[in-house]
Amino acid sequence: MTGATTFLPLREFAGSARFAQALSTAAIGTAFTTHLIRSLIGWPGLLAMLAVLLVLCALSLVARWRAVEWYGILPLTILVFVGWCVASVLWSTTPVLSLARVIYLVIFGIIGVYVALMRDTLQIVRAFGGVTRVLLGASLALEIVAGILIDTAIPLIGVQGNIASLGPIQGIFGSRNLLGFIAVIGLLTFVVEWRTHIMSRGRSIASITLAAVCVVFSGSPTAWIALAVALVALAAIYGLRRAAPSTRWRWQIALLVTSVAVLITVWLIRGRIIELLDARADFDVRLDLWREASRYLALNPLQGWGWVGAWPDASPYLWIEAAIGRQQSSALSAYVDVYFQVGVIGVLLFAGLIGVALVRAWLLATGRRSVVYLWPALMLVIITVTSFAESFALLEGGWMLLVVCAVKSARDMSWRDALATARDPGAGHLPTR
Repeated sequence: MTGATTFLPLREFAGSARFAQALSTAAIGTAFTTHLIRSLIGWPGLLAMLAVLLVLCALSLVARWRAVEWYGILPLTILVFVGWCVASVLWSTTPVLSLARVIYLVIFGIIGVYVALMRDTLQIVRAFGGVTRVLLGASLALEIVAGILIDTAIPLIGVQGNIASLGPIQGIFGSRNLLGFIAVIGLLTFVVEWRTHIMSRGRSIASITLAAVCVVFSGSPTAWIALAVALVALAAIYGLRRAAPSTRWRWQIALLVTSVAVLITVWLIRGRIIELLDARADFDVRLDLWREASRYLALNPLQGWGWVGAWPDASPYLWIEAAIGRQQSSALSAYVDVYFQVGVIGVLLFAGLIGVALVRAWLLATGRRSVVYLWPALMLVIITVTSFAESFALLEGGWMLLVVCAVKSARDMSWRDALATARDPGAGHLPTR
């Protein structure tokens, strides 16, 4: 009795909404600043932080056990994809490394599931908005210090100090493309914050301006393309919302056909688009990398070489880097990376994960009036587009964001819940958030 009384304050604290809010914000911030953390305190420091986060997430889940709706927590698409990555350890050329990297993938997946379970969509938008606002502000401030005030690079965290020459800048993320990716996420999150009245008009405009400046100075063609597609998707969503429910499915089909036609056209005139974006150098690097990777894909097309996430200093990755003459941390495409590491089956499962989540989020965004449903759909559009030219969706914060959006979309539109409701109209399991 005394022991139970002793642990009661701890349980109340761990089960409080304020603790869940703080822990979710800390988890998102950690996932998006892994490069900065590794640069300052190394891998041991980052792993220690992740271990503490997992323990705190576990305490929070146990304390709020009865308040959590456990039915249909994870979409099957996530379970099957991660399960296939786990299975790839068996045939990996580096099984110990693959096992460690699979565990690393699962850790960020667990963090994403925790955030999706503990916070509703509006609270998640607020958390991502707050984190990206701080990170983008810190990035721009460091770039100003390095590029203007002291006029020298900060190699420890990868800041080159090019802001005086209008970029490209890297911020605290170590890569202009990753900065652009985070800035696009922030820009669209700030727009949703503004439309849902989470933030005042003045603060929202300041945040949107900050994100836009980071996109411009990052000089990332990938970010520009992702932003353009997301804005077109946003316009399409608002158009579909105005359509009558009885005819909306026809407009959805028309939009799908139009999208396929646009994709084909873009592919046919890709050379001209690359020239307009001044992205020839980036495209040539990717083309050389993909061409060299295809030579090794032919050896293990079905199952791949085993999951490793970010490329390690091991074969066959070292051979590819030697052939193209430059070091790489990924295949510069999530789809190519998945294909290379876990084969045809893996890339089909990954494409299915993103596709099912995007369809669910899209239907929710077009079928429900609340502005907050725009956010998962727009985030998944960004992930889908960016994954053609970057591997962010497989790594750390990008993977966590994908899991958050997939889980929230599945819990609001689950086929398992629909079947249960069809059998028993009073047996709805999933809350609408």
